[in-house]
Amino acid sequence: MRDNALARELHRAGHDVTIAPMYLPLMLDEATLDGADRVPVFFGGINVYLQQKLSLFRHTPAWFDRLLNSTGLLKWAARHSHMTSAREHGEMALQMLKVDSSPLRKELDKLMEWLSVIQQPDLICLSNALLSGFTPELKRRLRAPVVVFFQGEDTFLDGLPEPYRSECWDALRQRVPDADLLLSPTSFYADFMGRRLALPPAAIEVVHNGIQLDGYTPAASPPAVPTIGYLARMSREKGLAVLVDAFITLARNLGDTSTHLAIAGAATAGDAPLIAELKKRLAQADLTARVTWQPNLSREEKIGFLRGLSLLSVPVQYPEAFGLYVLEAMACGVPVVQPDSAAFPELITATGGGLCVPPRDPAALAHAWHSLLADPARRTRLARAARAGVAEKFTARTMAEQFLRVSSRLVGPTA
Repeated sequence: MRDNALARELHRAGHDVTIAPMYLPLMLDEATLDGADRVPVFFGGINVYLQQKLSLFRHTPAWFDRLLNSTGLLKWAARHSHMTSAREHGEMALQMLKVDSSPLRKELDKLMEWLSVIQQPDLICLSNALLSGFTPELKRRLRAPVVVFFQGEDTFLDGLPEPYRSECWDALRQRVPDADLLLSPTSFYADFMGRRLALPPAAIEVVHNGIQLDGYTPAASPPAVPTIGYLARMSREKGLAVLVDAFITLARNLGDTSTHLAIAGAATAGDAPLIAELKKRLAQADLTARVTWQPNLSREEKIGFLRGLSLLSVPVQYPEAFGLYVLEAMACGVPVVQPDSAAFPELITATGGGLCVPPRDPAALAHAWHSLLADPARRTRLARAARAGVAEKFTARTMAEQFLRVSSRLVGPTA
């Protein structure tokens, strides 16, 4: 979503931009960059998996690889991604970080061949640091500077089994300095990853993520029934269990008899056991009728969902690099209550659109909700600040302006 929003704004500003999707086709809830649907998928997830497992697939003809990269087949694979093991993820991540000497060299050559026949780029952007293994070959073959974005890589790498966890971190430390520019979505994450990668101070610069504001507008009036919302993947890591525990505390211990909880976001088959466990917990607390579940919303459904909230909370359990859902909620005039950790204090301080509470503390979250729900005037002030803060500092246009400012030193005056 970040890549697409940035590309559209750069194109709108008169720059020639191409997005080359990796692993899977672009699956977004908003309009894509013009012509994006005509660009092939590179390192298609099924091709990469088969080439990792069987040497035969490292020599298959291009027409066969294109069949495996078909949109329908790759989307099916995405829905079943939980079926691959952590060990297999580790093997693939390490191969991507060492791609020029890995069994995936065939896929790298396909990407380079395609890039060589389009217009010579002035700048190449890698959307996350796990692709930084491409940097030496991109610079050697295309003689263009390379920008690497950071976007939450630590959580994925730290979840890998050994020896892949340590080997991937070591490979990342070796590859990242090859880039001409390193960018983070927040100051928090720039400092965090700078320490993890033993980089010099200020080696990673900050370009805040931004969203397209089209359609994101506050509701004309508060919801008839007070409603706390959650909009993220329905997973333990995103804090769904903490959210449910806080809601039970709100109802049982703080005497709230009317507030509803609305849960929305992506849900894969791998998330089903947690969802079932939490639904059982809510049923035991006699709260089933006050909770709704809405998986996999479209963009229009997502905006409608947000406009029907009194507050939003996603009590993430890991060092979140950013959190676009925070911007989306605030753009709809919905105050947020987030953990006092990771990127959230930075976003809330910049906008004034919410509160921070101690992380991993359902009782603290419940008390913050209770206080805000009892104070409509304060919620209104936070809502206005949230909307104004996003409109001023966190739009796709401001993101593009920041990106052009920091990247301009890498390209010529006519780029």
